[in-house]
Amino acid sequence: MERVQCLATGTVSRVLSGRSLDAELAATWRDEPTLIPQERGAVQDLSYGVLRHLGFLEAILGQLLHRPPTDVLVRHLLQVAIYQLLYSKARPYTIVDHAVPACAQLGFPQAQGLVNAVLRNFLRRRAELETVAVTTDAGRYSYPPWWITKLATQFPQDYREILEAGNVRPPLTLRVNRRRMLRDDYLEVLATAGIVGTPVGRQGVIIDKPRPVAQIPGFSGGMVSVQDAGAQFAAELLDVADGMRVLDACAAPGGKTAHLLELADLELTAADIDAERLLRVADNLTRLSLQARLLQADAGLPEQWRDAGTFDRILADVPCTASGVVRRHPDIKWLRQRSDIAALVVRQSHILDTLWQLLGSGGKLLYATCSVFDEENDRQVEQFIARHPDARRLSLPLPDSGIKHIEGQLFPDAAHDGFFYALLEKV
Repeated sequence: MERVQCLATGTVSRVLSGRSLDAELAATWRDEPTLIPQERGAVQDLSYGVLRHLGFLEAILGQLLHRPPTDVLVRHLLQVAIYQLLYSKARPYTIVDHAVPACAQLGFPQAQGLVNAVLRNFLRRRAELETVAVTTDAGRYSYPPWWITKLATQFPQDYREILEAGNVRPPLTLRVNRRRMLRDDYLEVLATAGIVGTPVGRQGVIIDKPRPVAQIPGFSGGMVSVQDAGAQFAAELLDVADGMRVLDACAAPGGKTAHLLELADLELTAADIDAERLLRVADNLTRLSLQARLLQADAGLPEQWRDAGTFDRILADVPCTASGVVRRHPDIKWLRQRSDIAALVVRQSHILDTLWQLLGSGGKLLYATCSVFDEENDRQVEQFIARHPDARRLSLPLPDSGIKHIEGQLFPDAAHDGFFYALLEKV
């Protein structure tokens, strides 16, 4: 357990210094090739858990520490250990007994007494400490104060549910490839394999227990893809039909590209600014036996699209804060800064203006983000329409009438992440 605690501590520390959680975990797997699957799973669980509940853990530590440890790694080790004491099934004395020598492994043997005293004090006062920790919004919700304030202002009736939904473990959701199999038939395949699946949306299935894709029946053969239920609405809302010329302008990693091609026979161009991420699009299409033209291009630079012609449909899944998918990427809560929003809004605006020039008369563009911040969503669309008198916003009939949304803003819940959609027609 000491090794796992140390690796999780290092991962959390590097993420909070500005690194991506996915990148740090990938680096850990490269640097520690002898880790067994159980250890990798434990490191990942601890890293994700600490970042999901960091505000709560900090509110507890603030009561236990009279002054900050001399090295930040010691604080992160305490976060990891307290998270284990709160949420894991390991015996408390085992967690403490391994956390103390972990200080030496991290290079701070002088902090062993402090770690031992803090953790044992936590065990004695746990109920009291937890009660006090949730008296502040930062402790209760585990988000930066600016994030909480923004959502409370924009969605005063719903912000608590939005924040709480971002702190739960996300479901594993699949999209059944309708070119290969009906969803009801795939549910029977799952049942035969002893896996419980629940229908969601039109083609989605939520798996009862997350598992590696290698253990998902039919995944390698292109029968299904992993895709959040909220993300599956994009291809359906774009309203494609056989023979259409379609552009997926920010395509990587290719989930929405593939879904579009599963729905209709299209002349589809999948573009992305990142050549390496385009390789993931290619891999997804190969697995699903689908074809598209792949193009490395910046969706916000008009000069790169001079010879592109016009399209009948355009999907603009633009770069955003990703504030709607924090349960899958909890590092976003702590890496994203309030000042980032303005720069992203400008970038989104440039992309919209550029892509609008590529849309043919009568064509439709679906603007999409995985954000819950109004500046990137409804406000962005309103400003776009004000700049373009030939743009008309269409009503947005979501495929599932039970989905809660406000003007295309899907709130994260147990079934899906947070997304925003706006369908625009060129008149």
